[in-house]
Amino acid sequence: MTELLKIAPGAIVCKECDLVGDITIGTKTVIHPKAKILAEAGPIIIGDGNLIEEQTIIANRLKSETQDTLPVLVIGNNNVFEVDCHIEAAKIGDNNVIESKAYIGRNTRLSNGCVIGAKVRVTTYESIPENTVIYGSDCARRTLGEKPSAQAPQIEFLSKILPNYHHLRKIVKKTEEKSVK
Repeated sequence: MTELLKIAPGAIVCKECDLVGDITIGTKTVIHPKAKILAEAGPIIIGDGNLIEEQTIIANRLKSETQDTLPVLVIGNNNVFEVDCHIEAAKIGDNNVIESKAYIGRNTRLSNGCVIGAKVRVTTYESIPENTVIYGSDCARRTLGEKPSAQAPQIEFLSKILPNYHHLRKIVKKTEEKSVK
């Protein structure tokens, strides 16, 4: 498998994370050690200002049998993926928070400003409306009055601290191709 990795200037990507396949990482995105981004069935494009915490899995695994082209998983800007969440969604918009141990299945699209609560499993075939909160063991829903707060201060803090304790992947200006054994 050929690995295509594009890391924008200003992104903080720890070497201890697993990156497989065609992945684009936007500026000011922070990827913690032990996170996994697996672009096995098609590319994953991660926007700007995202926070991807430890043990998070973001995967584009299942190629649609009805499509001739590779499915692309697009993740918007300013999203937070908390510890040990698992994402296989068709699309993630902007300003979302996916809490610890949450799961979003392949047939789900997350719009903007949503919160998926801790341990919640969303596997429905739907687009989650803007500003929706899904929480609890019964996946109750409500609408937020306003979008989740931005994580800019936390991203700025991590951008200063992580390089002191972890080795970082180098910023790739052009597409870097290398064979993965």
